[in-house]
Amino acid sequence: MEIDFEHRTAAHCENGVTANLLRFYGYDYSEPLIFGLSASLYFVHLPFIRLAGFPVTSFRPLPGVIFARVTRLLGFKIHKTVFLNRKNAVRRLDALIERGIPAGCVVGMYFLPYMPLEYRFHFNAHNICVIGREEDDYLVSDPIATEKVTISSRDLLRARFSKGTYPPFGKLYWIKSLPRKAPNLEKLATAAILKNCHRMIHEPGPVPFVGVNGFNYLGNKIPQFPSIYGERKAALHLVQLIRMMEEIGTGGAGFRFLYAAFLQEAAEITGIRGLNEFSLHLTDIGDQWRIFASEAGRIYKNRSQEGVDYQTIGNHLKAIGGQEKLFFTGLEKLIKSK
Repeated sequence: MEIDFEHRTAAHCENGVTANLLRFYGYDYSEPLIFGLSASLYFVHLPFIRLAGFPVTSFRPLPGVIFARVTRLLGFKIHKTVFLNRKNAVRRLDALIERGIPAGCVVGMYFLPYMPLEYRFHFNAHNICVIGREEDDYLVSDPIATEKVTISSRDLLRARFSKGTYPPFGKLYWIKSLPRKAPNLEKLATAAILKNCHRMIHEPGPVPFVGVNGFNYLGNKIPQFPSIYGERKAALHLVQLIRMMEEIGTGGAGFRFLYAAFLQEAAEITGIRGLNEFSLHLTDIGDQWRIFASEAGRIYKNRSQEGVDYQTIGNHLKAIGGQEKLFFTGLEKLIKSK
């Protein structure tokens, strides 16, 4: 059985699954709008949580938050569940498919055989949508794949119950009912912008590794990587940071470009034309993230230009943090003045 489900690619998995699920029910919202309404542009460096042996750096809230926030704001009723028993996890997924309900699913990327080898990484927060089953194979809409893909029941079960940091425990989520009235996008967009500004510049308070504070914290740590980890592991730490920024997490430049596109859309929705200028500003910041990632990659490959080292990129990250603090402070002021 295959559900009649339109597959579209996306820059980020959870944004993509959320947008595709909403579109299935007749609500065609762009990926930037989904991301912006969820107020999910973030930064945090967690020295006390490890992934592949190194502290976790994240550019977004916990997995599932984007879907939960957006559906709640728009008025959808949803259901989310995890499983301790694998057989129950399979039964629930199969029952949803039989009822013609596409189901979002959190999986470990390492166990997805259709992924290129460079993406087969122990990352347990990837989102896919299961949209059918034929004998022993499931049909999947994975937003970072160009087409629908198939995966065996064995491989899907392994991915749903992968172990390590943030194990997914077979997590499923789906839409139960639709909004009773059309959402007020103008009101929702302005509230979401203010919430995102608050999370980045006010909510962290004195905590040094959250929001805009985190840039200085990590920027000061990067020059210490070689002495803390040794040359080889220091380089691997940089690689993990790049992966979370530009590949798996889509969080560095990618999220900045997405949010910039959201601000352009919000300018049309709200009539606040000044948002277009902030969109351009954030695009420039996204370009700086791209340069930062490129510099870090060259250091890992021993191809860095003269004068570019761990101290240089640490300073670069702190400079990006300064720009983001100015950006969010100014954006908050603009919205509050309207």
